Amino acid sequence: MKHYKTISELYKSNGFPPPENPLLGILTFEESEKCTFIEREFTMAFYTIALTKLKSGTFQYGRTKYDHENGSLAFLKPHQKILMNNVETSEKGFLLYIHEDFLVNHSLHSDITKYGYFDYEVNEALHLSPKEEDIIWELFNKIKLEYYNNQDEYSKDIVLTHIDSILKYAQRFYKRQFLNRSVLSGTIITKFTYILKQYFENGGLKKNGLPSVKYMATELALSPKYLSDLLKQETGKTALEHIHIALVIEAKNILINTDKTVAETAYQLGFENPPYFSRLFKKEVGVTPTAYREQFLN
Repeated sequence: MKHYKTISELYKSNGFPPPENPLLGILTFEESEKCTFIEREFTMAFYTIALTKLKSGTFQYGRTKYDHENGSLAFLKPHQKILMNNVETSEKGFLLYIHEDFLVNHSLHSDITKYGYFDYEVNEALHLSPKEEDIIWELFNKIKLEYYNNQDEYSKDIVLTHIDSILKYAQRFYKRQFLNRSVLSGTIITKFTYILKQYFENGGLKKNGLPSVKYMATELALSPKYLSDLLKQETGKTALEHIHIALVIEAKNILINTDKTVAETAYQLGFENPPYFSRLFKKEVGVTPTAYREQFLN
């Protein structure tokens, strides 16, 4: 599988004009009407921010194919597998490539990892409203102006400030997207609870131990990070917290209805470390498993 270590290498391979800065690439689809991505599976050593609509072809990132019919803002992190299939872009869109080395000695070098949407799947891209798209284009055009305006010692900081603004606005717009899809969120938490219930009833705890967020996300055809962010926005709790709550409910049933010890209860629920189970139980319930059981003893 091809790995592009540099932005220049990616540009040359796909017939794009050479980048002005080897660590920062800017490509508008209007400027590259004749450029088409070659069908290829590849990885890149840089971040990508893409505002895209596709005329034809498919774009696959992670497990999901996506055609960008409605236009969207997608965020890709370095070293993620990408598959382009005869992609032809529409005129309105851009690609912003940011090499990891471009972020060195800047706060974004660490801050960029805090934006969870870089771990989303492509079908979880940010769908912009017209006003939101105007804001993103305004910031992009400021980056483009600086990029082509005889770069000097101030250029990098100015460009990174605008990139940081794009990331912050995207965070805000994702919250709007979650809120607008509250019906979907309600459906997700219902399905989430059902999958957990089935996992318990079918002996999943005994066979495979504690269910992970990754397992739950796979069952729901979502990325782990998107699932957690969606649930957090809708319910105030992450996917992992919902798993813990379900486990505590199961623990309560065992403690009240059986004579199993706390350690046996922990092992039955898939915990390899009973003290960790006891701490989790106390955090959720307010008392230890032993103290909880004693409340129901005559």
